[in-house]
Amino acid sequence: MDYKILLADQLAAHVEGIGRDQLADLIEYPPNPQMGDLSLPCFKLSKQLRKAPQAIAEEIKTKWQPQGAFASVDAVAGYVNVFLNKAAFAESVISEVLSKKDRYGSQNIGNGRNIVIDFSSPNIAKTFHIGHLRSTMIGNAIYNIFQYEGYNCIGINHLGDWGTQFGKLIVAYKNWGSEAAVEAEGIDELQRIYVKLHDEAETRPELEDEARAWFVKLEQGDEEALKLWKWFVEISLKEFQKMYELLGVRFDSYAGESFYNDKMAPVLDELKQKNLLQEDDGALLVRLEDYNMPPALMVKKDGGTLYHTRDVTAAIYRHNTYDFEKAIYVTDAGQSLHFQQWFKVIELMGYDWAKNLQHVPFGKVSLEGAKLSTRKGNVIRLEELLTQAIDKTRDIIEQKNPNMENKEEVARKVGVGAIIFNDLSNNRVKDVVFSWEDALNFEGESGPYVQYTQARACSILRKANGSDSNELPAHTGTLNPAKLENAEAVAVLKEIYLFAERVEQAMNKLEPSIVSRYLVDLAQSFNRFYHECPILNVEDPELRAARLALVKCTQITMVNGLRLIGLEAPEKI
Repeated sequence: MDYKILLADQLAAHVEGIGRDQLADLIEYPPNPQMGDLSLPCFKLSKQLRKAPQAIAEEIKTKWQPQGAFASVDAVAGYVNVFLNKAAFAESVISEVLSKKDRYGSQNIGNGRNIVIDFSSPNIAKTFHIGHLRSTMIGNAIYNIFQYEGYNCIGINHLGDWGTQFGKLIVAYKNWGSEAAVEAEGIDELQRIYVKLHDEAETRPELEDEARAWFVKLEQGDEEALKLWKWFVEISLKEFQKMYELLGVRFDSYAGESFYNDKMAPVLDELKQKNLLQEDDGALLVRLEDYNMPPALMVKKDGGTLYHTRDVTAAIYRHNTYDFEKAIYVTDAGQSLHFQQWFKVIELMGYDWAKNLQHVPFGKVSLEGAKLSTRKGNVIRLEELLTQAIDKTRDIIEQKNPNMENKEEVARKVGVGAIIFNDLSNNRVKDVVFSWEDALNFEGESGPYVQYTQARACSILRKANGSDSNELPAHTGTLNPAKLENAEAVAVLKEIYLFAERVEQAMNKLEPSIVSRYLVDLAQSFNRFYHECPILNVEDPELRAARLALVKCTQITMVNGLRLIGLEAPEKI
C-alpha cells in the first residue's frame, strides 16, 4: 500500500485545482514522529492557490475527515500533519512482508523489459585491484536492483582485451618473460614484465616502436602474436574468475573489445555514408565542436581503431541483439567526456535510442591521495584486501564464538561483505582515499553491523522455536499486529514499510548507497526495539506473537536488502 498516494487521493477532493499526483510528490515523512507520520508542506501550493500556507493547511484540516488508514490530522505552521491508524498500518505491513517474503519490496516495474549493464571490465594482464572493486560492485548492485524490480538484465563484462598494451606485453614477454614463470605466477608475472617494459622504455624508446609493431601484427592476424594474446587472456580470466566467485558476481556476457574487431568496418562505412567522418592529418574523426566537445577520433593515422570505434560498434551490436530499453555503463567519472562524445556520435548517426544510453560515473579511488597506476605498480590487490578482511573476521569469531559451526564460511561472508558495504555505503560519485583502517573497520555503520543484526533476528526466532528453524513459530497463538503500538515497534514498522520506496529510488537514481544507508537505519531501529521491548518473555501471547512477527519481517527485509547490494546474510555470527 502506498500511503502517499492514499493520502493524496483523500486530500485531492479538498484542494481545488491540485491533482493527486502533484500532492503525492509533495508529501513527506516528518523527522519527528510527534509531527505526524506523513506531512504535506503547503508552501509550494501557496502561489497556485493564492493563499498563505497556514491558511491552506487550516482549510484542509477543517474540510478533511481522516478515515481508514489515517487516524487524525493537525495543521502546524503551514504543514498538514497526518497520523496513521497504527493498528491498520501494522496489519498492512506485517501481512505484506509475511506473504511476499523474498519478493517483499519488489514492484515489478520492469515487466520483463531488457536492461544492459556494462560493468567491471578489467584490463587483461593487469592486477585486479581496489580500483576495480567500485565498478564491479556498483554495477552488480544496479543489476540486482533492476532485476528485483522486474527487468530482464544483461550484465556485460566488456573486457579490456585489445589495444596497444598487448604489443607492449608481447615485447615485455619476449625480453624478460618465460612460460614457466607466467604459468606459475599468472597475472603477477605479466604485471611485473609490463612494469619493467615501461621502466626500460624511459631510456630505450625503441621498445615503444617495437610494441606498436607487434600490435599491428596482432591486428593483422599474425600467428605468434595471436597465440600469445590468447594465452594472456586465458591466464587473466582464471584470476578474475577467482575474484568474481569470492565477490558473488556473475555476468551474462564476457564479450570484450576484441569481440568487435570484425564488426567495426560496417560501422565506419556507415559513418562515411552519413558524412560524419572527416580526415585530419591521416586520421579519421567525427567533429563535435558544435556540441562544445573535442572531436571523437575513430581511426588513427596507422589505420588502428580506438575506444570510440569499439564503443560505438558495441552499442549498435547490443541494441540489435538485446533490444534494450536502457544501456548503462558503470565507469569512473574521469571517462565522462569519452561517453558524452560517443553517445553524441550515436545520436548523429540518427539512432533515436541514443537517449537510452546512460553513463553511471563514480568517484576515483586513490591511495593516500596518489593515483592508482598498474604501470608504476602502485596498487592494492583486491585479493590481498579480501584475504585480510576474512582473516580479521575469523580472529573475531575465534575470540567471541570459538565453537561456531562453519566458521570459515561465516568469516568469508562477513569479511567480504565488510569490504563491499564499505564501498557502497557512500554516494557513488564521491572520491575515495583508500585506507586499510577504514576498509577493515567493522564497527559502527558497517556491513558486519547489519549482518549481525539480521543474525540476531534469526537467533530470536530459533529460541522461540526451540529448534534450528528461523521461521515464525506455529505455536505462538493468534497474530494480532495491532499489539505493535509502542513507539519502538512502530518505528521498525515504518522502516520496513519504506523498503520498496528506497529500492525504487535506488533504481531511478542508479545509486546503491540508498539501499546501504536504509539497511543501517533499519538495523538501528530494530536494535532499539530489541533493547527496549521484551520479545520472548512476555505474558500476553498476542503481544509475543506480534513482536515475533515483527522480528521475522525485519529479518526478511534485511536479507532482501543485503542481497540487492551483493552481501550474504549468515544466520549465525
